[in-house]
Amino acid sequence: MLFNSYQFLLLFLPVTLVVYFFLNHKRLTAASNAWLLFASLVFYSWWNPAYLSIILVSILFNYTIGYLLAEHDSLKKHPVSKKSIFLCGLAGNLAFLCYFKYMDFFLGSLNGFFGTDLPLMHVVLPLGISFFTITQIAFLVDCYEGLVEDRKLLSYSLFVTFFPHLLAGPILHHKEMMPQFEATRNKVVNYRNLSHGLFLFLVGLFKKVIIADSLVKTVSAGFDASSSLTMVEAWVVSLSYMLQLYFDFSGYSDMALGVGLMFNIVLPVNFNSPYKACNIIDFWQRWHMSLTSFITTYLYAPILRSSRKITFGKSMLATFVAMFIAGIWHGAGWTFVIWGACHGAALVVNHLFKRKKVKLPNLLGWFFTFCFLNVTFVLFRAKNLGDAWKVLKGMAGLNGAVPAALTSFSFSDLGRGAFWKALLSGVNGNDATLYMPLLFLVLVLGARNSVQLERELKPTGTALAFLTAVGFYALINQNKVSEFLYFQF
Repeated sequence: MLFNSYQFLLLFLPVTLVVYFFLNHKRLTAASNAWLLFASLVFYSWWNPAYLSIILVSILFNYTIGYLLAEHDSLKKHPVSKKSIFLCGLAGNLAFLCYFKYMDFFLGSLNGFFGTDLPLMHVVLPLGISFFTITQIAFLVDCYEGLVEDRKLLSYSLFVTFFPHLLAGPILHHKEMMPQFEATRNKVVNYRNLSHGLFLFLVGLFKKVIIADSLVKTVSAGFDASSSLTMVEAWVVSLSYMLQLYFDFSGYSDMALGVGLMFNIVLPVNFNSPYKACNIIDFWQRWHMSLTSFITTYLYAPILRSSRKITFGKSMLATFVAMFIAGIWHGAGWTFVIWGACHGAALVVNHLFKRKKVKLPNLLGWFFTFCFLNVTFVLFRAKNLGDAWKVLKGMAGLNGAVPAALTSFSFSDLGRGAFWKALLSGVNGNDATLYMPLLFLVLVLGARNSVQLERELKPTGTALAFLTAVGFYALINQNKVSEFLYFQF
């Protein structure tokens, strides 16, 4: 089920909210949590009921491993070491993820490298598998280190499946979430949280439906349909995708935060105006912040601790390896491998600059960072290296700056729109194809983000009118329900 579907907006969300708080009003707190778990499982399996068994097996497996780890020290006899139990849990999760997400990539790579003809398995990727798998790996790590206190199956299952974050994050930590499901103060309707949650949800819906989805046509034409792109076309396509991804993913995160807040559950903020970053370190402190936190805690730190003596060189190697793994986590393809390596290398260079106390002016630093992101996000979107090279080749001007047919146009054609159609003929564009991403970029760079606006929200008539207008406009413009981009990762 999608946040931007009428089933969710008009049926699932209101029914789930009403029943949840009704059960809490009757002091049936365990039943209310069980209801929320049931609703989350319905939400997850709506797209394909077969996914339900997959996530349930994952939850039961990880809960069992976590329980064995947590109880290990209290046992007098230890037939199996604690480390062996943990490694078994880690291997199980990685095997689970590799089978569903990377098996065809592995087989295809073997065929390409060695000339074999191994048949692909065409395994269907379960929605949200990357998110709920690494969430549970983090839980097992903390169980191994003795940091988990709440061991109730209901609380754990709800922590993993809570529907606002389930399909595309933010990535949650058990210490932040499980106590919230048990807190008494969260069982009562909070009208402030409802209004602020509704604000975030509608702003996120607007981002997705009105902004992100309006850029789909240009992006698809450039990456999937066109055989070649001129420099202008390629940069318009890459900028359009960069903004589509931002508004799509940040829109989902806003809606997740908003829905969580309606249930009095505070989810971690995932975005803080990342395109305003003046260097790549700053970018990763602003973009997909819950993933950055996970990478730092569960990838970078363990890699660094494995060294007997920590040096700057080893910390840079750990930085590169962690980002390289993060790239692979995003998707099964060489484009993601290269994307992760590029960001790992950029972070190393950025740290070297800081170590040498080399600081660029903010405007110049922002420009270089933005251009780097624009180029590397091409890899993020392209279905294969050929499509990525097509767009990058165009961005470098290797197909010319503008279409050859444009030389026959004069400036008088500008008003009639023929000039713009000729300029962007490779993507079937017009003047709106160019000015829309530029307008959205100004919005991203010049406006306060949704979380800042939510914190400043006051219960006034103006705020109510704004909410009503945004929500109504988004609802009436839902020509078709489209998936969120991060579902495929």
